[in-house]
Amino acid sequence: RVYKTGGSPAQASALAKQVVDEGAQVILGPFYSEEANAAGVAVANSGVNVLAFSNNAAIAGGNVFVLGQTFNNTARRLANYAVRNGKSKVLIVHDRNVAGEVGKAAIERGVASAGGSVVGVTSYEFSQNGIVQAASGIVSTAKSSGATVLFLTADTAGALPLLSQLLVDNGIDKATTQFIGLTRWDIPPATLALPGVQGGWFAMPDPGLHAQFRARYEGAYGSQPVPVAGLAYDGIAAIGALANRAKGGAPLSKGDLTQSAGFAGVSGIFRLLPNGTNERGLAVATIRSNQVVVIDAAPRSFGGAGF
Repeated sequence: RVYKTGGSPAQASALAKQVVDEGAQVILGPFYSEEANAAGVAVANSGVNVLAFSNNAAIAGGNVFVLGQTFNNTARRLANYAVRNGKSKVLIVHDRNVAGEVGKAAIERGVASAGGSVVGVTSYEFSQNGIVQAASGIVSTAKSSGATVLFLTADTAGALPLLSQLLVDNGIDKATTQFIGLTRWDIPPATLALPGVQGGWFAMPDPGLHAQFRARYEGAYGSQPVPVAGLAYDGIAAIGALANRAKGGAPLSKGDLTQSAGFAGVSGIFRLLPNGTNERGLAVATIRSNQVVVIDAAPRSFGGAGF
C-alpha cells in the first residue's frame, strides 16, 4: 500500500501508526530525514522497521535504516583506494557548514580505517568570497603539509566549480596532489567539462548496472527514472528477498534485514548495518577529457575488493 506523507513529519508520524495498525510488516520511505525520523519514533515499540530513502546517518538506528549512499561509505571506499595506490597523506578541505562538518568527520574516519594519515584540515566560508579568500591558504597548507591528497567535501551545486579552479590557479600541482571528492562529480553532466575536476577521483554506484536499470525503467514507463527510483527498487528488492521469512504477519526482523550477505540492488550490492546505516558496493571513477572513466570497478560481493 502507498501512503502520501506530503513532506510533513507530523503526517508521516500519524501514517506510520496507521499502517502498523493496519498490519504493515515493514515501512519503505519516507524521503526526507525529518519525516523518516518521525515515522520511526512513532512506531518504535511495534517491531516494525522503517527503510528510509534518506542518506542522513544522524537519523539511523533503532528501527530506522537509511538506504541512501552515506558519507561514511563513500569516504571509506575512496580512502582505501587512495592508500592502496600510494596516496596516504590527506589534507581535508571542507565547507564551513553542517554538511561540510559531517563530511570532514566521515573522511577522518575513512582515512583512519584505511591506514592513511590526515596531515591537515582546512576550511572556507561557504560563499563565493569565502572560497576566493581561502584558496591560496589551502594551497600553501597542502604544500607545507606534504599532502598527496586533497579530499574535498564540496559538491557540484555549491563550492566545487569555483574551488577546484582556484586551487589550480593558486599553484596546486595536480601531478603530485590528487583531488578526491566526497560527492558525485558527474552530476549534472555539465560538471564534467570543468577544468579543475579533470583527473579527480570520486565514488559512484556501478554504472553498468545502473544503466541497465535506466533502460528497463524507460522501456516500462517511457521516461527516465528520478534519482530516488533506484533506492525504491532496492528497498523492494530487499523486502521481496525476505518476504518468506515473515511468519504469520509478523514484522520483518532487524536480524533478517541486516543479513551479512546483503542484497543485489539495481546499482550494485548493498547491505543494511545494525546501526541503521548501510554499505554499498561503489566504483571509483575519474574524469578524463570531460568523460567519466571507472578506474576501480564496484565489488560484486562483500568479500571482494573495496571492503
